[in-house]
Amino acid sequence: MSTDENELFSAVDALLEQVAQDELPPPAERRRLREAAGLSQDQIAKVLQARREAVGNWETGRTEPRPPKRAAYARLLEGLAARFPSPAAAATAPTSWYGQTSTPALDIPSPPAPSAVDAPVPEAPTAVKTPPRPAADTKPSASSRRPGAKKATAKPAPAQAAADPRFENGPLAVLDVEDGQVVAYCVGGLVLDVPAKTLPALVDWTLTEAKLGQARLHRSGYDADPMLVLTPAALERYGLPTALTPEERSAGRLNDRHKVIKQVERAGLELTKRGFGAWTRIFYRPEDGKRRCVQLCIPAWGALPTSEWDDKKDPQLPTMSAADLARFLGSYAERVITPRGFTATTGLALMTALRPPTRAEKDEETGTFERAVNADALTAVYPVVECEVPDEHPILKGKWPRHHQRTPDQMLMEEPFSWCRELTDDECLKPYLVGIDVNMAFAAAANSLVVGLNGPTHLTGNPAFDKALPGSWLVDLSHVDLSRARVGGRTVDGDRLPSPFTPSGERPTGPAWYATPSVAYAVQLGFDVAPIEAYVRTETGRYLDPWYDRLRDAYLATMADLGVTPGMDDHEFLEAMARVKDGDPALKLLLKAIKATAKGGIGKLRQRNSRGEVPYYEPWPALERETWRPDIRAAVLSTVRVIMHRKMMKTAAAADIYPVAIATDCLVYPSTGPSPLDLLPYTPDGKPVTGTFRLGVSPGMVKHEGTQTVLWAEAEFEKSGGLFNIARNIKNGRPADDDGE
Repeated sequence: MSTDENELFSAVDALLEQVAQDELPPPAERRRLREAAGLSQDQIAKVLQARREAVGNWETGRTEPRPPKRAAYARLLEGLAARFPSPAAAATAPTSWYGQTSTPALDIPSPPAPSAVDAPVPEAPTAVKTPPRPAADTKPSASSRRPGAKKATAKPAPAQAAADPRFENGPLAVLDVEDGQVVAYCVGGLVLDVPAKTLPALVDWTLTEAKLGQARLHRSGYDADPMLVLTPAALERYGLPTALTPEERSAGRLNDRHKVIKQVERAGLELTKRGFGAWTRIFYRPEDGKRRCVQLCIPAWGALPTSEWDDKKDPQLPTMSAADLARFLGSYAERVITPRGFTATTGLALMTALRPPTRAEKDEETGTFERAVNADALTAVYPVVECEVPDEHPILKGKWPRHHQRTPDQMLMEEPFSWCRELTDDECLKPYLVGIDVNMAFAAAANSLVVGLNGPTHLTGNPAFDKALPGSWLVDLSHVDLSRARVGGRTVDGDRLPSPFTPSGERPTGPAWYATPSVAYAVQLGFDVAPIEAYVRTETGRYLDPWYDRLRDAYLATMADLGVTPGMDDHEFLEAMARVKDGDPALKLLLKAIKATAKGGIGKLRQRNSRGEVPYYEPWPALERETWRPDIRAAVLSTVRVIMHRKMMKTAAAADIYPVAIATDCLVYPSTGPSPLDLLPYTPDGKPVTGTFRLGVSPGMVKHEGTQTVLWAEAEFEKSGGLFNIARNIKNGRPADDDGE
């Protein structure tokens, strides 16, 4: 080949690379394509020989790939776009942004009909005021639109209607009775007439005409069932009581002899094992692999408890109109997922929706698709470990006396901080106590956390510690003395800090079981560790990453609607947060539900035998789930403590300030002024010191929780005899609502 030809080809290659630069899809589409293919940022970074952080920046639009990686990245996205078109593109087969016709995604067979709804017994009846932000209206099916029907309110809907034509009326509807007619209020202000006169007919209408539901979040997952919320008027119309009897409330379900349940059975419909309760699934047996299930949500029976969905002090849901309730729950469904039960149940369902355990795999010989497991998911129920399970687990039967209190060397005690100490004389001279709260602490700890995906491997004979192996380690950390620790060349008074290795903050006294992040932190602090034994998982992955991403985006979007955005300086942030208390009530409820979903989802990984649903030491239903993984919950809670302690150490080194109390994700510091700006350390140019607590809206950053005086704290200490945690009362001087696990 001549030199001229080489030069021409080089010029052509440069031109093609330039074309590739111009043909990158928008950042949001880049992320969607990666998640649709089930790829991690690490995998793409490894192939492109880039950093994972760089791939993340490309997907958020903070930076753009540069040659030669840009051309390779464009080619990867082009291939993914051909295989995983967007729902709208799959429906209309348009020309993609590469000028090629998109290929529809595989139609993965739906899972079998549900066997149980994993939701706790409801509390009190609840139900929200004004809706969040607007969205475009949607068109109903021609046979269902109510002629001349009035819209719910003048305020547009908060959630975008589904682009998938199968679900053009949104994920859910709220049923009410208006002028003697049952009507369905959908997202987008849409109102449909409901012709069904009985509950079985309502199920048939929902499955055949309503066009309700939500498209799968992962190509190997399955679509969300349509959800109907029944108001008291709708309950009466379909022959259901507006309140359960005391016996039914105790059982969490309608009496099995009720006439409506008999109607359901005669129509060939089935209920899950949990029966007809506040959250009910009614389904036909699948035909041709297609799931046919409708979910009912009944607020009057306690489906939306105030601890998760409403304001305890000023309940909004009982007075919320059907239209506004549809907007509120539609916003949650759009940003998180269609509710599957209480927020904890929904948080767990979100994990499996984003990381399905199985996928369709083509048999090259027969050409048919068969089920195969996903390598990055929790796919099986594995043997459990004694130290990781709660006291009532069957594996512990006969191990100890019934009321034996297990000790740290018998039980993995990874829980959030609950610690308080007396103020020193110098601290008492400061007039204020200022509380700061970590945003979405449980979710933030799950971000990039490596967890085990397979069953435990038992290591004995003093195994060497390996921070790359998630699991539980029996090790003595009582020698870890932080009384005169050094951070960045500065000495820290560790006696005024809690121990990072116990929830109480007390120094360990001997061997105890710890999750991998706790032991790794001891090593990071410079101490030798000598494990006695361990239970570790050898197949690992960042299982919770897409779950965290989804909840983070939902949280930030809702905070933005409330006027708080990333990038604000500290003064702007505190001012914006002060205005949130007067913000849209429905948005604040939506924010509470998102946070409860994050905390509850992590707690659900070690769901206990609640309410004694089965006898002590007998298996309870949650143990049959692949996602019953107490080791993963322990790793998250261990990471919460470690992250907080690391920042406490760096804050102490930078500003010589120490917390006096911690409750879960809230810390209290003595201060010369009433604002966090009066205590958090800054560099001479006004920037937060690296590694310390930073004000901001993003998960893991902190906000102002509340301020009280030192005199108030001293008085409360005296009244309680020293049994008083300032952090639980810092917000308004009263014990805070427990919105944790």
